Amino acid sequence: MKIALIGYGKMGKMIEQIALDRGHEIVSIIDIDNQQDFDSEAFASADVAIEFTAPQAAYGNYLKAWAKGVKVVSGSTGWMKEHGDEVRQACAEGKTLFWASNFSIGVAIFSAVNRYLAKIMNQFPQYDVEMEETHHVHKLDHPSGTAITLAEEIVEAIDRKEAWKEDTTEKQYLRVDHIRRGEVPGIHTIRYDSDADLITITHDAHSRKGFALGAVLAAEYTKEHQGLLTISDMFKF
Repeated sequence: MKIALIGYGKMGKMIEQIALDRGHEIVSIIDIDNQQDFDSEAFASADVAIEFTAPQAAYGNYLKAWAKGVKVVSGSTGWMKEHGDEVRQACAEGKTLFWASNFSIGVAIFSAVNRYLAKIMNQFPQYDVEMEETHHVHKLDHPSGTAITLAEEIVEAIDRKEAWKEDTTEKQYLRVDHIRRGEVPGIHTIRYDSDADLITITHDAHSRKGFALGAVLAAEYTKEHQGLLTISDMFKF
């Protein structure tokens, strides 16, 4: 498979190595200083572009890739509120985007556990639920895209929570806290607390390697599929 990389930071370099190890070809690498390469024949030859950039750049990158007929896999977060409707419409009209807030296989499993546990806990109002996410100091957006996805799953399942919020004490909201320290790849913890006991589930990433492998697996999946794709399409939990 021919892969283009959009964004060549730590994640982009790790994705490159895993893709090469799996027998794929990197035909184009686009970073902030060579945006003109979106118009190159090399980029247009890609089966899939894997995009990990900043929230403000992501949507524009999708448009540039689609204009060249290239499918996109993206782990960029923070663009959905402003451009979510346009992306859904484009994918309904034939474009392809595989988007995930987190490509880790472990996080996909954790998400399945989260959904199942939330359905159970909907029956036990004596338990209040809250979430905390911790990431490295270079991560500017908060809460993380993964935390938002997990929070939305909880709110959908638990009737006593109408939405999620940061820094809140209002019981009708799921409280989501964020911590930024060191070089932490990502920790997400969900707590159900009652007067009698505490139930906690946590996903603690040891490195970014799991995210990078998941992105390459997503690219392999995307080559054979079309439309708006998500991690749940690839992992049938």
